[in-house]
Amino acid sequence: MSSLSQPPSPPLAEKVKHEMELFGDVRVDNYYWLRDDSRKDPKVLSYLEQENAYTEAMMSGTKKLEDKIYAEIRGRIKEDDISAPLRKGPYYYYSRTLEGKEYAQNCRCPVPNCDAPPSVHDTMPTGPDAAPEHVILDENVKAEEHGFYKIGAFKVSPNHKMVAYTEDTKGDEIYTVYVIDVETGAQIGKPLVGVTSSYVQWAGNDALVYITMDEIHRADKAWLHKLESDQCNDSCLYHEKDDMFSLGLQASESEKFLFISSGSKMTSFVFYLEVCKLEEGLKVLIPRINGIDTSVGHRGNHFFIQKRSDEFFNSQLLACPVDNTSATTVLIPHRESVKIQDIQLFSDHLVVYEREQGLPKITAYRLPAVEEPLICLQGGQAVQFIDPVYLVEPSESQFSSTILRFSYSSLRTPPSVYEYDMNTGESVLKKIETVLGGFDASNYVTERKWATASDGTQIPISIVYQKNLVKLDGSDPMLLNGYGSYEISEDPDFNKARLSLLDRGFIFAIAHIRGGGEMGRQWYENGKFLKKKNTFTDFITCAEFLIEQKYCSKEKLCITGRSAGGMLMGAVLNMRPDLWKAAVVGVPFVDVLTTILDPTIPLTTAEWEEWGDPRKEEFYYYMKSYSPVDNVKAQNYPHILVTAGLHDTRVMYSEPAKFVAKLRDMKTDNNMLLFKCELGAGHFSKSGRFERLQDDAMAFAFLLKALNMIPTCGCA
Repeated sequence: MSSLSQPPSPPLAEKVKHEMELFGDVRVDNYYWLRDDSRKDPKVLSYLEQENAYTEAMMSGTKKLEDKIYAEIRGRIKEDDISAPLRKGPYYYYSRTLEGKEYAQNCRCPVPNCDAPPSVHDTMPTGPDAAPEHVILDENVKAEEHGFYKIGAFKVSPNHKMVAYTEDTKGDEIYTVYVIDVETGAQIGKPLVGVTSSYVQWAGNDALVYITMDEIHRADKAWLHKLESDQCNDSCLYHEKDDMFSLGLQASESEKFLFISSGSKMTSFVFYLEVCKLEEGLKVLIPRINGIDTSVGHRGNHFFIQKRSDEFFNSQLLACPVDNTSATTVLIPHRESVKIQDIQLFSDHLVVYEREQGLPKITAYRLPAVEEPLICLQGGQAVQFIDPVYLVEPSESQFSSTILRFSYSSLRTPPSVYEYDMNTGESVLKKIETVLGGFDASNYVTERKWATASDGTQIPISIVYQKNLVKLDGSDPMLLNGYGSYEISEDPDFNKARLSLLDRGFIFAIAHIRGGGEMGRQWYENGKFLKKKNTFTDFITCAEFLIEQKYCSKEKLCITGRSAGGMLMGAVLNMRPDLWKAAVVGVPFVDVLTTILDPTIPLTTAEWEEWGDPRKEEFYYYMKSYSPVDNVKAQNYPHILVTAGLHDTRVMYSEPAKFVAKLRDMKTDNNMLLFKCELGAGHFSKSGRFERLQDDAMAFAFLLKALNMIPTCGCA
């Protein structure tokens, strides 16, 4: 008997007519009532609980399988482990996880010979003769009082005597700052409330700079806080009143300056604060010019400026003297085929992170002595990588050293930390995440393919599979992932949970579609505003290519995406429901038009530079033509699992709730439509490292059920 037979009856949301009119166009939203900003309305909560109960009932027949997958995923984790220790001054800092514990301990240990220059071969001593470990903060203890717990920033003071950290105990991404004595753990002063997650920095050893949010969760004010003073006495360094702009905060690697940026999706400008001259306040480094986007670093007598404009869309790198910021020199000119992603500065080196042909690159340049003029960059040493597709990200490094630290992973290579000696070119693996359960990377094949869109654009696809299990004849099941918004690159990284699919014969693929940042700035520009539909048609093109190339068939093709990737899922489900067998739609931004028209919803106004301003008729009708909630129709849909978080401030829970309610009312098939709303979490689901695995286990069990890949015993 099929595991899909005799389902319980799904909940049906009440229809309450709500009309919205603009440009003479009337839209009816029968489920508008599901939005409750207080998140306390008994009727709304009751409906969400009914949906959760229905999902649980529908998945009850596969509970054994779900538990088995959860055990597999958790069984791959080395539960008692430490991160790669980072040498900072006289200490190694690292995090430790303990068996059975959900959260980490933040620790440090003295460096035995801290006067010796750092080397890529340094290792933190362990064993009975090593200096004792000191636990600075045990997140497990802090989390005991909360259903949700997350540390955002964890910043050690320059003198290594204090730590400022931010915590969120609800999932709504509103953080509180605590300052503690490193040795005793004693709290110093009162907490600072209403702070953005990672935007807190030390300004010397007795002051902090932090950023708070307004009522729509926009980072709008930067503050200077003197330790042990009351928050109400803090001085406001800058208030960004333009609701299209949000503030950011960054410390220079030299620790001599703090940079406060104000940016929209198209424009950013930068102030600087000299740490040893706080009384002088903020100074303008880069003025606000529409369409010019900048970020800044510091070394010696120079600021280094990454600058993007319409003309130089992939950015150029400039330098200017600290005492004459208008006298800029071009260090790396703009190139149409190479995008400058980020820079990292050291006392004697500059590291540039770039993207070319969709792949990340790292190049290290030796800088002239500080007292010498900075006219140009010479040479440049590229770091080599082995996989055909991979993820590389900057890691915190010591400014005064010659050692670059970066993280690396691929679809078959677990997360790894490398240290690279910029003088010798030697690269040393400091840590690779242990994967238990017999994992062998050589059993997995990663590939890169290119699909051709109808306009001739080549779209990269990253692919991984277990070489001993797939046939590559069209009969293999596939999970295709996509995102394609905000210039974010959906890079091919490792995922321990994903092995539970690969080891059941799945092929996993990522469609690097327009709207993302993989292929440079224009890749993004060609998938936003009035070109947004390229994102959806690119995804469909990739799916059709994979079917044509015998990686899968329509009957075995599953898709997944989160947040804006969930919006992608909603759009392609409406456009081509025949192409997919099942979809996992995570915290999806699906009520696009209604949300973007409402400036009271968190973060909405800034989104006008991503999707367009629907108060203008052209954008209104274009967005209406793809907004998933507005385009649900009476047709057959595949099996669909939708997730949400009640306290999500990025995508309100009501968006996926409306999408599901409308689908239930209109779809003409008997396929599964399940909705799970976490009532104690936000955009990123549960906070515990093991709790989160339950989401993967349930999603995978759902896909196997949809594909009818479950034996009658309920386990596979």
